[in-house]
Amino acid sequence: MGHSAMAFIIVIGILVFIHEFGHFIAARLCGVGVEVFSLGFGPKILKKRIGRTQYCLAAIPLGGYVKMVGEEPGSTIDPEDLNSSFTHKSLLQKMFIVAAGPFFNFSLAILIFYVLYQFSGIYLVKPIVSEVMEDSPALAAGIKAGDVIKEINQNKIESFEDISRIISASKGEQLDIIVERDGRFKGLALSPVLKPAKNVFGEEIEKYVIGIVGVKESFHKSLNPFAAFSRSIMDTYGLIKLTLLSVGKMIKGTVSADNLGGPLMIAQMAGEQAKAGVMNFAWFIALLSVNLGIINLFPIPVLDGGHLLFFGIEAATGKAVSDKWREKSNQFGAAVLIALMVFVFYNDIVRMFSGG
Repeated sequence: MGHSAMAFIIVIGILVFIHEFGHFIAARLCGVGVEVFSLGFGPKILKKRIGRTQYCLAAIPLGGYVKMVGEEPGSTIDPEDLNSSFTHKSLLQKMFIVAAGPFFNFSLAILIFYVLYQFSGIYLVKPIVSEVMEDSPALAAGIKAGDVIKEINQNKIESFEDISRIISASKGEQLDIIVERDGRFKGLALSPVLKPAKNVFGEEIEKYVIGIVGVKESFHKSLNPFAAFSRSIMDTYGLIKLTLLSVGKMIKGTVSADNLGGPLMIAQMAGEQAKAGVMNFAWFIALLSVNLGIINLFPIPVLDGGHLLFFGIEAATGKAVSDKWREKSNQFGAAVLIALMVFVFYNDIVRMFSGG
């Protein structure tokens, strides 16, 4: 438990620091004064004032905040602080400051993936056929176990992942394939067919296949800085897309909301990933960082997305949302978040006692 608790504090500390640091840097770039930069909530364990900013470490490590000059609408601001007041900045500057937190979370994921790929490379499955299915396009075309697939439609094949990607995107159109067999190259043609399958959410779908199974052999590939950066961006985008799909399916009810986890689940998983090694732990942090960035962009008042929604309304109407309406919206948003927290804590407890 102690190992998991320490891993949890490290993970949450990193994610909260990066998120709040994004707001802090953006605020300073826009000339907004920052009064408090806090990691955690509740009683302050450590605090130090540098310039006008008080940097704090608080007792409850479940979040953090940046308090800016004139952040609260309707607050009294000294005349000498008007130039450094958040409220008195342009709409674009305010949106930039608010969006910087989630942006830094996404950037952290890209950075982690980049470091992992740059120094450790990637492992890919070899493009070798281990089995050909009965009554399949591959069998009819003459593909045999042991064939190495070298090209599909003049696209060079490096890994089995390349084969799957091209077949999935084929829409059933004919594929010209070159295989290597016993040191010789052979050209074949076939058309993928739709077959029942399951997606990552366990839903029944149909996808194009040719009826081959790959070997369980992988190879290591080093990535140059440009390839590592490109893959880091694509993988972060993939995580964002997958997370949004998951949320959408939970709202529709096609994926159970019981999958949601709170601090206890995060602590357990953090401990497991930390034990599995630095790379697993780093990947876990990147995954949570993406999730934190997305959650904060939800259009719920009190979250960054809620603030961006208010600013969007202001941009569209030319009139700021009234303080009274904003206050009521924030109360509603806080109630939604509290309900969500109770729900994920409940899931954690049920999962813990059920041994799941």
